Amino acid sequence: MGQETIQLTTAQAIVKWLSNQFINIDGEEYHLCGGGFGIFGHGNVTCLGEALYSEQDVLPLYRGQNEQSMGFAAAAYAKQWLRQRFMFCTASAGPGTANLLTAAGLAHANRLPLLMLCGDTFLTRLPDPVLQQMENFSDPTSGVNDAFKPVCRYWDRITHPAQVIQSLPNAISTMLDPADCGPAFIGLPQDVQGWTYDFPTVFFEKKIHHIRRQSPDMKEINDAVDSLTKAKRPMIIAGGGVQYSKATEQLKNFAEKHQIPVVETIAGRANLTSEHSLNIGPIGVTGSDSANHIAENADVILAVGTRLQDFTTGSWTAFALDAKFISLNAGRHDAGKHMALSVVGDAKLSLDILSKNLNYVAPKKWVQLAQDERIKWNKYVAKNVSAGNQPNSYAQAIGIVNEHCDKRDRIVAAAGGLPAEVTANWKTLDISTVDVEFGFSCMGYEISGAWGAKIAQDEREPNNDVITFCGDGSYLMLNSDIYSSVLSKKKIIALVLDNGGFAVINKLQNNTGNESFNNLIKDCPTIPEPFGVDFVGHANSMGAMAEKVANAAELKEAFKRAKASEKTYVIVMDVDPYEGWTTEGHAWWEVGTPHVTTSQKVNEAHKDWESSRVKQRRGV
Repeated sequence: MGQETIQLTTAQAIVKWLSNQFINIDGEEYHLCGGGFGIFGHGNVTCLGEALYSEQDVLPLYRGQNEQSMGFAAAAYAKQWLRQRFMFCTASAGPGTANLLTAAGLAHANRLPLLMLCGDTFLTRLPDPVLQQMENFSDPTSGVNDAFKPVCRYWDRITHPAQVIQSLPNAISTMLDPADCGPAFIGLPQDVQGWTYDFPTVFFEKKIHHIRRQSPDMKEINDAVDSLTKAKRPMIIAGGGVQYSKATEQLKNFAEKHQIPVVETIAGRANLTSEHSLNIGPIGVTGSDSANHIAENADVILAVGTRLQDFTTGSWTAFALDAKFISLNAGRHDAGKHMALSVVGDAKLSLDILSKNLNYVAPKKWVQLAQDERIKWNKYVAKNVSAGNQPNSYAQAIGIVNEHCDKRDRIVAAAGGLPAEVTANWKTLDISTVDVEFGFSCMGYEISGAWGAKIAQDEREPNNDVITFCGDGSYLMLNSDIYSSVLSKKKIIALVLDNGGFAVINKLQNNTGNESFNNLIKDCPTIPEPFGVDFVGHANSMGAMAEKVANAAELKEAFKRAKASEKTYVIVMDVDPYEGWTTEGHAWWEVGTPHVTTSQKVNEAHKDWESSRVKQRRGV
């Protein structure tokens, strides 16, 4: 007998297959794909839209307002699910799809699963050139969708329905791979979407996926044991990979057993609670004096689940030049950075194996030094976030939310000055509750990401809130998902902290000797009469509850009202663009400064900035 088949269009086959993919998480079975975000146009509405309509109960489709923000929401959803589930985004051919490029970059930089199902020009080329088509005169096969190749881990264009049988499993295996996780792009030519094929019915049978856990090589483990055993001042850098591996308990146990101080990266915030005695604080450019102090004195550094981004390493000036690195990572590319001793493997498995083979406890004097530094940093943070400080500041707002939120509420920040302020000042109340998107640092992620996180949160923790810290610049760049959250009844709380422009870049501009120019609204030469935006009125117009507060005391009461509300709530507070910044805890950061200038201030700033370069490690 021949193989049993079912005739479906390309689009129908994609949707049917996705609806039959599952994953077991902590003993409970979920659809692997939680649904999607979509904006329909001529490139995806007639065929893919038809297919999605019939599966809307299994794959709920959230209507987006902007394709870029849809991608941000999908990325935040994947983060909330610790990369175990994903959402798809569908956009029309042309500018709709092009709008997803930034979101793909964000997902790629942060190693997040995101499936993009995007319209493409006709494979037959019979109607060419079509509406919104970018013509490449020397290569007719090339178009806008080819631009996604550098920012995706998997890219394909379906030119025949049968290719779905091979392409979809490859896309999923990439998105679920701990080492190669990232966005997958599938281009769907408008004609091919509607073409039919006799698909084997076995292709659509239910499949339960699992995420691979790679055991480490024992030679690498033994080398790491040998290096740690010789350490006099060891330290652990805990990155976001710890959470994705569900290894926070193993990290805690390892640190406690061997008494090794732990510092956190930006992505690794909330690996440990702030009260843990071995949590010495966040490291790096947006870090803490405590973490940075022990980093510059550590002789052996165990980096777990981190890609060692420049904000973590202080552009590689945060460590002693002779410090030895052991890098434990699922990805060999990350594990081998800066001549580290590589341990390629899953963090959860590898930490347990490393611990069992390691007969070592760090010197008490070193541990006490680290803990004393953390006590001093805690005192600084307590003073920094105090509502008694004037003028209004980001830190005050962070302190108030920190004091009055629930421990399982999720905190979101993304771009501008707030990621640094949240990273430095936030006291972690519970594990995996902080999302500071500083991998790609996308303005606009704050509100869209909060919406996506709330969709995910409602699937497991519906009684907790998602709280996003957003500057006025990010709000103006991408705010329409306030409307999305209201429409979909996915409540978020947004703190819009208005400093009159791009204040943190103005600060960098001034710190490098430059005059304020084109960052704060009042410093834009093409704006003759600056004025502020009525953010409250704007948020109200999108259906949200909103109010403006004058100071930290009023913010405290407004936040209580926001918590009690069943509707998306926006709180606006003006903050000073010059005063109130967190001034401590910063490692050096390499930025390009002019080597030749007619400005004495810029020249002096350049010399001062470059003076720290002597501490920079020259690894690979």
